[in-house]
Amino acid sequence: MKYGVCNWIFGGEPLSETAARLASLGYDGVELAGDLDKYKTPEVKAVMGDHGLTVLSITPENVDPAHPDKKVWGQAVDYYLRLLDFAAELGAPIVCCHGAVGRIRAVSNYKEEWAIFVEAVQRIGRRAEALGLLVAIEVLNRYEAHLLNTAQEAVRFVEEVSCDSVGILLDAYHMNIEEADLRSAIFTARDHLVLFHAADSNRQAVGRGHTDFLGLMRTLKGIGYDGSIIVECTASGPDPFTPVKGEGWRDEVNRYVAESIKCLKWYEEIAWYSPP
Repeated sequence: MKYGVCNWIFGGEPLSETAARLASLGYDGVELAGDLDKYKTPEVKAVMGDHGLTVLSITPENVDPAHPDKKVWGQAVDYYLRLLDFAAELGAPIVCCHGAVGRIRAVSNYKEEWAIFVEAVQRIGRRAEALGLLVAIEVLNRYEAHLLNTAQEAVRFVEEVSCDSVGILLDAYHMNIEEADLRSAIFTARDHLVLFHAADSNRQAVGRGHTDFLGLMRTLKGIGYDGSIIVECTASGPDPFTPVKGEGWRDEVNRYVAESIKCLKWYEEIAWYSPP
C-alpha cells in the first residue's frame, strides 16, 4: 500500500512545506486539494519530484453535482471535467467525487437528486475512462451529506452508474458514524473499492480513538486491496468544514500526521502475519 495525506488539512500551507514534512515522515504522496486556480501542473510536478512524492489522488472543491438547478449542476460537472484534465496532466491520480459537503437534505427530493447525481457521475466517468483515470465516489456521514452515507448505498450507486472508471472511497471516520460493522462495510465495497481515508473515531490521529485499525487493515488485506491509504485527520475544535481551529491547531495536525503513519505501517506489518 501507499500512504498519503490530504493537504487541505494544513490550511493553505505552501505545498513545498507540506511535501518536505511528509517525505521526512515516510509518506509516499499527497491527496492534493483540487484548487485549479492555485495549483499549476509544472509547479506541482516540480515540488513532488524534489521530495520523491506522488500525487496519489485529488480532493474536489465543494461543488454540487446532485443539485436540481441545472446551472448549479452544470457548473459542478464542468468543474469535474476540468479537474480530470488536470489529474491527467499530473500523471493519472484518482479523482475523488461527492455531492456538496454540508448539504444534509434534498432541495427537491431524494429520488430525483439520486438520479441527477447518477447522470453527473456517468458524464464524469466517461471522461475519466477516456483519460485512463479513476473516479472515487466518497461516502460521507449524514451530518455532511444526504445521498451516500453507507458502503451499501455506494455500491448501489456505482453499479447504477455502470462505468468501469468509477469506484468507491471509504473513510474510516465517516464509517465509524454510519456503519454497524466497519469490516463488513469494507467487504461490501470490495469489488469497487479504489481509495481509503484514515482518521480515528474522533477524527484525530490513527490510534487516538476507538476504531479497530488493525481489524480494518486485516480486512483490506483480505480483500486484496493494494491501493492508497490517505490520512485525513483534523485538529480538535468546532466546525468540521475548516482545518483552521484555535491556537496551536497546526502543531496538533502535524503530530497527528506523524503518529498516523507509524501506526498504519505497524498495523499493515502485523496484518501480513496474522489471519483476518
